[in-house]
Amino acid sequence: MAQLDDTQVYLPEIWASHARFRGSHLALVCGEDRLTWKELNSAMNCVANALLAMGIGRGDKVAILMSNSAEIFKILFGITKAGACVVPISTLLTQQQVATLLADSGAQVLFAGADVSELARSATARVDSLRSDGKIGRGFVAEGWQDYGQWLDGSPDHEPPVRYDLGDEFNIIYSSGTTGEPKGIVQTHRARQHWSYSNALELRFTQSSIALATTSLYSNGTWFMLLPPMFVGATIVVMEKFSPQEWLSIVERERVTHSFMVPTQFVATLECPALDDHDLSSLKQILSAGSPLRPDTRDAIIKRITPGLFELYGFSEGFATICRPEQMDRQGSVGTPVVGFDLRIIDDEDNEVAPGEAGEIVGYGGGLMREYHNKPEITAAAIWRDERNRTFLRSGDIGKVDEDGFLYILDRKKDMILSGGFNIFPKDLETVVGQHPDVSEVTVIGIPHEKWGETPLALIIAAPGATPDLAAICEWSNSRLAKTQRVHAIELRDEFPRNALGKVIKRELREPYWRAS
Repeated sequence: MAQLDDTQVYLPEIWASHARFRGSHLALVCGEDRLTWKELNSAMNCVANALLAMGIGRGDKVAILMSNSAEIFKILFGITKAGACVVPISTLLTQQQVATLLADSGAQVLFAGADVSELARSATARVDSLRSDGKIGRGFVAEGWQDYGQWLDGSPDHEPPVRYDLGDEFNIIYSSGTTGEPKGIVQTHRARQHWSYSNALELRFTQSSIALATTSLYSNGTWFMLLPPMFVGATIVVMEKFSPQEWLSIVERERVTHSFMVPTQFVATLECPALDDHDLSSLKQILSAGSPLRPDTRDAIIKRITPGLFELYGFSEGFATICRPEQMDRQGSVGTPVVGFDLRIIDDEDNEVAPGEAGEIVGYGGGLMREYHNKPEITAAAIWRDERNRTFLRSGDIGKVDEDGFLYILDRKKDMILSGGFNIFPKDLETVVGQHPDVSEVTVIGIPHEKWGETPLALIIAAPGATPDLAAICEWSNSRLAKTQRVHAIELRDEFPRNALGKVIKRELREPYWRAS
């Protein structure tokens, strides 16, 4: 007997629906480029059909090494519309790192931009998986590389003849490597659908929303301002490069309703002299993620930028909690799970602990990754099973939940300092040191100590115009800390090593001290 398909609408089909039924609505703004949904969808289709003409489709890996532009946006999701798996690669990596990720992913095609052409050419010389016709350069000419414009020329803009599956690989995004070597996080269409609708609901996107992306498009966190607004058919504004002044100008000019920034960007914006000269009244929701906000920074955002602040805790593997504006009275909390997620706190023996007790955070839900690419042992080690045998993902973070289920982050498990038998959470120390008026940013690491095994060292970046007295700041801080928490010393730095979302890479800061011990 004839019957209808067991229908499922996929993200590429939702984007096509926006183009068909709301085609004149503005979809993408980046620099001088302004594309409607009809224009954007047609551009993505051209990329998809050109890939299909090469024989690239479902299951194939396609990498992209480009800085923010309208073109990278078209390519990213044109790859998706072809049914292929997109592999965004950071432009901040070395040629050896790029080569390693290309080889690990098995990418057959790489798109590269002119500003990273030398990096791309050097890295691809070391990779065997790329097809002979699989190196496509935009804005540069080089031996062995196809010109992007010529490659795309004549490609039709009709919907690609692809049937998707929820289990298909949507992307491989490589982790930041803040606590170890980067790992390829494989996310399916199912996971990315959940990311799209759950965050659209939580962040209260509508078709009339205008989302501002401030960070690199190859970074997973940036996609908070891509996939959810694309899901509802809103407008997306992409910054080519972040600066506080430019962010303020764009919010005012484009009447931005939603934006995402990491704490370092918030700090820079709050310190920008032009902040109070701009009209930010259009902002309804603003999201912070990447690392916890200091309480003083959180209060300043609410007072000076918008009361619609959301703070999200999560990891690229696909789990998140969110503290909503109406929950900001829960000082220090990162909220409750995003819709569709669950969490537990477990001890070192993998037993669930009671509310109020500290342990490792493990998460479950529709947005979880499928696996770490080519790393079955690491994937297996990341799994914790509950009483129903459901697979939760270990976070490597230490936290606790209160009686109402609100989550509090204590620190990274690998960043916790064990000094004289006491567990010291750097976040607690950073909160105190960061309150000193001469301190703009602070990060605390554990360094070797002959008596205590290790001891806390605070590294600071000075507040604008300040000339910090490091000994005085150390004394001031220690007078406000418990005896077991006291900072051994404070050192001044001009900057910290960071990943694409501004998270401090503490292992790089610790390494010289432990290497010398």
